[in-house]
Amino acid sequence: MRNAAPHQPIAVLDIGTTKIVCLIATAQENGEFTVMGVGHQLAKGVKSGVITDIGEAATSITAAVHAAEQMAGVTVEDVYVSVNGSNVKSRHVSVELDVLADGVSDQDIADVIHEGCGSLSGEDVAILHCFPAHYTLDSARHLRDPRGMIGKKLGAELQIITARDQYLRNLSQCIGRAHLNISEHVMACHASALSVLEKDEMDLGVTLIDMGGGVTSFAVFVGGRNVYSDSIPIGGNHVTNDIAQGLSTSLHHAERLKTLHGSAVNSVKDSEVMIDVPQLGEREDDDEPTTMPRAMLVGVIRPRMEEIFEMIRSKLEASGMDKVAGRRCVITGGASQMLGVGDLA
Repeated sequence: MRNAAPHQPIAVLDIGTTKIVCLIATAQENGEFTVMGVGHQLAKGVKSGVITDIGEAATSITAAVHAAEQMAGVTVEDVYVSVNGSNVKSRHVSVELDVLADGVSDQDIADVIHEGCGSLSGEDVAILHCFPAHYTLDSARHLRDPRGMIGKKLGAELQIITARDQYLRNLSQCIGRAHLNISEHVMACHASALSVLEKDEMDLGVTLIDMGGGVTSFAVFVGGRNVYSDSIPIGGNHVTNDIAQGLSTSLHHAERLKTLHGSAVNSVKDSEVMIDVPQLGEREDDDEPTTMPRAMLVGVIRPRMEEIFEMIRSKLEASGMDKVAGRRCVITGGASQMLGVGDLA
């Protein structure tokens, strides 16, 4: 996408658990993008980043793309597609090769990356991205760009993002039904990071947490590079389900309660503020709707939000990235918009 021709329309498709979004933009000479059209549709046939019903998902994709095309006044055939969920994995690979000439060349860098990606051949996966965390040259460590340096042994620590072939084939089949071709797959949390993080944050160390409806994904950046990415199969929809079950209300009313009154942290007035909670089987025209203190709603929301952040922390600790990324977090995504999420994190 960075090599997109100026003024040529580019279409991006984000297939989420709650909504499917299509953006159509054109690239400018300075590298910036101008959005021409936006289309979004309620997601059907998708759960936690996985296609569960190809027919329903294709219908939602078609509607989202058509709306974006109508706004932009263009027709698109190729789309960049975001991927997410448990089918996407982050793997770390160490590679070391002999330097071919007196100085490290572009070809040496390409050979190291090719060797690292080749180590995963034979597995039922496709490689989406390969991010060099850092390079080594003989005894020199943590090099950012060794090209032109003199040495004999060039090594690299690579983060390779893979996705299961079966998952990508099903995704391609679904998008094909919408009469579209896939230009490239992009890991969702990496795309989010590039859009919301500052360069200084990436250099100094930051963890980007993208909270979606069915999946919460995260990426660790250090030294300007993506060094670790992962996800957990929990998101905002799980909070909504907890509210519906805990307060005996419908999913529709649970989502509304979460949006209007929800909070991830307690306040001193929660026990005093009363909210209307329509009960299952209760008619909307009842004269005396059921009321509850807001503290009950917060009491349902907070444990699930704590679980999300604790699971992320556990994964960072298990990978050793908790010491690398520092203490700064940036939170994005629909589920992050709830009151108190930043304070709880």
